[in-house]
Amino acid sequence: MHAPSIFWEDFEPGAVREFGRYEVTAEEIKDYASQFDPQPMHLDEDAAAPSMLGGLAASGWHNCAMLMRMMCDGFMLDADSWGAPGVDVCKWLRPVRPGDVLSVRRTVLDRKASQSRPEMGVVRFRWEMRNQDGETVMMMENPIMFGRRDPEAPAGEPGGDPASGSPVANAT
Repeated sequence: MHAPSIFWEDFEPGAVREFGRYEVTAEEIKDYASQFDPQPMHLDEDAAAPSMLGGLAASGWHNCAMLMRMMCDGFMLDADSWGAPGVDVCKWLRPVRPGDVLSVRRTVLDRKASQSRPEMGVVRFRWEMRNQDGETVMMMENPIMFGRRDPEAPAGEPGGDPASGSPVANAT
């Protein structure tokens, strides 16, 4: 395991970043559904056609898993992440179909240093998962806990690269 390079201080409220590329396949939709959400609209094209989804579509919970994969690849594996206490909002807005190519738009809503644990802070995010046409297929908001680079620094200090002392440009 490598040392984290992204900390609580690196997430500025209002900052937006787009990342990820995840191509969805019919096989993956069916495999996930058969194990975790075995409803007909996620398992079989013929059964899905007359459903309200109008065809084979990924389970909403599968959407969450694909978002998590892009989050990990996009920055979480480089972050001092301590996990999340839950999800405040999760909305599945459009069906995710075989052949869709998904990406993520991340917005930092706010951040707060922990009063009881100065080595940690909480960042609240809005995640918009989009398809290849730029349509938002899922929206989620949740807090994530991160380690602080410098627990002794005032909570309002901007993020930065500890090696150079300069702000990290587009690191998160």
